[in-house]
Amino acid sequence: MSKPHFNTIALIGIGLIGSSLARVIKREGLADHVIISTRSESTLARAKELGLGDAYTLDSGEAVKNADLVVVSVPVGSSGAVAKQIAGFLKPGAIVTDVGSTKSSVIAQMQPELPANVHFIPGHPLAGTEYSGPDAGFADLFINRWCILTPLEGTDATAIERLKTFWEACGSRLDTMDPAHHDRVLAIVSHLPHLIAYNIVGTASDLEEVTNSEVIKYSASGFRDFTRLAASDPTMWRDVCLHNKDAILEMLARFSEDLASLQRSVRWGDGDALFDLFTRTRAVRRGIIDAGQEIDAPDFGRQKATPPS
Repeated sequence: MSKPHFNTIALIGIGLIGSSLARVIKREGLADHVIISTRSESTLARAKELGLGDAYTLDSGEAVKNADLVVVSVPVGSSGAVAKQIAGFLKPGAIVTDVGSTKSSVIAQMQPELPANVHFIPGHPLAGTEYSGPDAGFADLFINRWCILTPLEGTDATAIERLKTFWEACGSRLDTMDPAHHDRVLAIVSHLPHLIAYNIVGTASDLEEVTNSEVIKYSASGFRDFTRLAASDPTMWRDVCLHNKDAILEMLARFSEDLASLQRSVRWGDGDALFDLFTRTRAVRRGIIDAGQEIDAPDFGRQKATPPS
């Protein structure tokens, strides 16, 4: 596969996704020039210290002036404001994409602001960790992870193919979806699990009879793995909840019904129902491993902890 090449790529936002893109673009030689823009002076200074780009600016309009590809990597609630800031500076024919976890809202925010002579192709790389900021990124983040594009009707096919090739060069597997369908799928596979994790960790912190020392001390149990999700960026997940409200509420309702059924099984000692549920869900885990989206290693592949001295 021949690698795509852009003269200039502008990265608007340099958190986990943006900084990972900067690293893989540099490693794979996907652009001659990478311009980084973020509204935080300290974050921009850190990106410069790390050598993530070739030019750095707090002015997003200045950043996109000569860009062939613009990647907007900001919390979804800020997408419209960024589109408005860069609209008058984009060069004709530029590809503008994003990495947001909700698509219908991002499209509603960005599309009215962007000029008709650019190619707006919404996107979402399904890759991440609980860490954020320019130090959190790494070039291998996207390897074998899905990136979903939700192109609008009438979008130039050549531009779509060029963006697909870019993400493939970053290591991603590509798929396309209708924006509303994307939002429903992500509500169950990503948004709901994070909300459950935030809620469980919040519940544990509220239990007065369980001290913080006990929560930390015994967190080698399942609670520890919920805390990884619950450590994710608060701004990002606040915006996800606000901007994918309908799909999230639908999945929360489904989850509540299933939780009530589980509660009844436990209350009435229905061992058969419990066994059937646990067997079915175990098979889902096997399917994820077989699909190459997880490794089949004990303890989620973590390195063995060093015993305390």
